[in-house]
Amino acid sequence: MEPKEMLEHLKSIASSRTHRTLEAIYDVCEEQVQRGVSDFSFATIARLGEKRGVPKAQSIRNASGAHYRTLIESFVAANPSKKAAFKPTTANSWIDELPTARHRLLVQILVSELAEARRLVKEIVPPSLEINVDDRKAIAGVFKLDAIERRALEYILSEEFMNKWGFRKGEKGDLLDQSGTRVLKPGTVEAIEKALRHL
Repeated sequence: MEPKEMLEHLKSIASSRTHRTLEAIYDVCEEQVQRGVSDFSFATIARLGEKRGVPKAQSIRNASGAHYRTLIESFVAANPSKKAAFKPTTANSWIDELPTARHRLLVQILVSELAEARRLVKEIVPPSLEINVDDRKAIAGVFKLDAIERRALEYILSEEFMNKWGFRKGEKGDLLDQSGTRVLKPGTVEAIEKALRHL
């Protein structure tokens, strides 16, 4: 069914409150066709029609957006993507088992778009490249200790510092003086060691 026919059909079965939204979606999709663009994703249509009363992409995806999805999909079927042609393989032979030609076409378009996206990813990221994401390193890069700060912390933990002031490490990561009085709070030694390891 052509998009214009689909619009009229949906208006005949939808509530009158939905008519204006369907027309707004139709106008946005029609503009995409006139531009020669075959991007009819819900996010794109919602973004382009934001000021015309087109609902957000999530609303189109929800159960209440069935009429909107059907209208958009009629444009997808009438204007298939030219990026990558669908090539049947044994891996996607299940598509032939779908009940209607329209569903088969829509799935074939999605499979083609997925193949194109994978090809682009392979171009951008070589297969041998390993990407590690470590948020701690990003934070450490911002708050990295410089050489002077590192030496200062290392000095606090050194035997030279302990002997000079008569300190010793306590059982709870604190520093005690000769009389056993706590000079630095529990956890201080571990905190300094952790800072030296990670910063």
